[in-house]
Amino acid sequence: METFKKLSIVIPAYNEGKTIHLILDRVAAVQLVNNIEKEIIIVNDCSKDDTEEAIQRYAATGKLNITYYKHEVNQGKGAAIHTGIKKATGDYVLIQDADLEYDPEEYNDLIKPVIRGGADIVFGSRFMGGNPHRILFFWHSLGNIFLTRLSNMFTNLNLTDMETCYKMFRRDIIQGVDLVEKRFGFEPEVTAKISRLKDIKIFEVGISYYGRTYAEGKKIGWRDGFRAIYCILKYNLFK
Repeated sequence: METFKKLSIVIPAYNEGKTIHLILDRVAAVQLVNNIEKEIIIVNDCSKDDTEEAIQRYAATGKLNITYYKHEVNQGKGAAIHTGIKKATGDYVLIQDADLEYDPEEYNDLIKPVIRGGADIVFGSRFMGGNPHRILFFWHSLGNIFLTRLSNMFTNLNLTDMETCYKMFRRDIIQGVDLVEKRFGFEPEVTAKISRLKDIKIFEVGISYYGRTYAEGKKIGWRDGFRAIYCILKYNLFK
């Protein structure tokens, strides 16, 4: 796709001061195919640690083209993603968590369906392909599979990982979607709403997953799973 010149990478951050420089180093190290430019948009969701100072120190190195935004009140991961999407100027928008669970080296795997297949939206799946996956929580994996299948029943998509962080959207498409979920309901909401768009191509590619334990900073819990079920029903049954 000749018009793909710039990728906007949206990074929602909350209390990631200790590790955000590590993920930014990995993003900086990636050379995108076709010399695609990287636009890094970091949205600090009113962190209580030194996330802001860590971002500012990194931005001062000049390693990346970083645009920084801060929420004055904690609103949730989804709200931070909304802010990043609105500010994006690239041809495509990719969501990247600030932790180390997803590998930026795989950006080009997500871009390939755009270049070769004219994809409008690409999901990265932790449940397909032969890439490395850290072995952690059985019930989390089962919950993700359940949520994905429940979502697929309503959207008529055959995704294997609806809850994945790695979602890449054509910017004009995602900026035209009215998103309201401010926390972890973003995933089922955006999936439901893009499934109703006409004449778009959705692809899925296998990615690796280096999950964190709760002691290492993992934030999502069982309450978020019930919220996801609610959002699947809300945004599919009550349009």
